[in-house]
Amino acid sequence: MLYNLNIEDVLFLDIETVPQYPAFSEVPEKFQKLWESKSTFFRKEDQTPGEVYERAGIYAEFGRIICISAGFVVQKNGDRVFRVKSFYDDDERKLLSDFNNMLDKFTSHTSRCICAHNGQEFDYPYIARRSLILGVRLPRILNIAGMKPWDVKDKLLDTLQLWKFGDFKNYTSLSLLCAAFDIPTPKDDIDGSQVASVYFEENDIDRIIRYCEKDTLAVANLMLRYKGEDIISMDQMEIVP
Repeated sequence: MLYNLNIEDVLFLDIETVPQYPAFSEVPEKFQKLWESKSTFFRKEDQTPGEVYERAGIYAEFGRIICISAGFVVQKNGDRVFRVKSFYDDDERKLLSDFNNMLDKFTSHTSRCICAHNGQEFDYPYIARRSLILGVRLPRILNIAGMKPWDVKDKLLDTLQLWKFGDFKNYTSLSLLCAAFDIPTPKDDIDGSQVASVYFEENDIDRIIRYCEKDTLAVANLMLRYKGEDIISMDQMEIVP
C-alpha cells in the first residue's frame, strides 16, 4: 500500500489541545466532580484532581482544540515543497468550522486521504468529538461512527499504526521515529507538555502554531521515509496565510 500511495493525495495534520480552563479552580463544579471521577483511573492516591488537571487537555470532554495545522506535498519548479496552513482561534467553534470545510474540499477527490501520527487514537476522534459537542457539522471523512476499521483504513492513515505492523503493545512517539529515521527536527520546539502553559500563561499562540506546523511536516517526512523517498527540508515548507 505504501509504495502505491501518491504522497500528493495525502493531507497531513496535527492538533494542539489544552484544558478548557486555565486552572482547576475555574472549572464549573459539575465538571470538577466529573474530572474527579475520570482522573481516578490515572492519578496516584496522594494526588488531588486539581494536581492532574493539566492532563484534561487530552480528553475531548474536558479539553479543547486551539490549533490545527494541515499540510500537503506539491511540486514547484521541479522540486517538492510542503504547503501548510494553520487554523487557530479563541472561538473553537469557528476554528473547527473553518477546518472541517477545508477538509471536505480537499477530500472531495476520492483518491485523497488524511494522515496523522496516532491520528486514529487521538487527532481524528478528538476533532470529531469536539465538533459534535459544539454543534459543528462533521467533515465527511470523519463521519465514521459505526463503520468497520477496514472500511476507513485507506482514508484515515496513521504513521503510528503503520509502524506497529500489527503490534498492539507499544506507543512510539513521533520524535523517537524521527530520530530513528534520521529526520531533522528543529531544536527550538516547545515540548507538548508545555502547550497549555504557553497558551494560558504566556499567551503565545504564534509559538504553538509554529510547533504544530513543524510536527505536521515531521509526519509527512516520516511517511516519505516509510516509502523510501527523500524528505522535505524546513526550507521547503511554505506557510499559507
